[in-house]
Amino acid sequence: MTRDEAIETLTEAGQAEEEAFPLLEAAIACAIHDSPFRDPQPVRTLAAHAADRLAERIGSEGPDDALTETMASDLRLNGDLLNHDSPGNTDVIDVAESRRGLSGALSVFYLDAARRTGIKAQGVDFPGHFLLRVETPGGPVALDPFSQGRLVLPSELTRRALRAGLTPHVADRLDVLMAPVTDRQALIRLQNVLFSRAIRSQDYEGAERSALRRALLDPEDHRPWLDVAAAREKQGSLAGALEALARARTVDDPMEVTRQMSVDRVRLQLN
Repeated sequence: MTRDEAIETLTEAGQAEEEAFPLLEAAIACAIHDSPFRDPQPVRTLAAHAADRLAERIGSEGPDDALTETMASDLRLNGDLLNHDSPGNTDVIDVAESRRGLSGALSVFYLDAARRTGIKAQGVDFPGHFLLRVETPGGPVALDPFSQGRLVLPSELTRRALRAGLTPHVADRLDVLMAPVTDRQALIRLQNVLFSRAIRSQDYEGAERSALRRALLDPEDHRPWLDVAAAREKQGSLAGALEALARARTVDDPMEVTRQMSVDRVRLQLN
């Protein structure tokens, strides 16, 4: 798959309804867009194997136990503690090979397997750490894909939330802490991680690519185009920055003043 083909896939995914969002294929396209001409088949093979194994477990285990045992024990998917900031930890192709990654990348495989087997699972955009919410007969539970899919108790959720800076009033509300996000939002969060890393390391080409992926995945959001413009400006591509700012203008933009200030700044540089 080429970078242009990845863009086509992401554009199609951006137009999909939430219930039909192609999480696995969109995640593959994100990986190829960042580093093209790689074979995505190991990702699809691993995902198919996960679904088959999970289907075998469902009849004899609860949905949360079946999911954890399948993904963490059978397939050995786990967080990378030694190389946490490695770029490969956010890339599903690399994760399929190493079986190590960040929680957001690991969750792609968890969620895909759950979708294929009828388990109700969603991502949870928990402060500082992506989790999974799995519906069980006893109610929703939180799993941590980074830590071998282990169960995260409500008391630990509260402690983590307090450490992340949430107020006690919010940290005690499990309905807030376990609020689910869509598959689209889960994948966009992973691109946000890449964008932040790229900005910190002054990799503005990488920042542009990750921001562009966010824009394609959610065409109703103007903010990624502002980030695309900022990354292009850092690279000296002023015409490209203006183009991205024009794209932001076509979206319903509550930050028009900010966008116009960016336009004026770039135009001054052109003049």
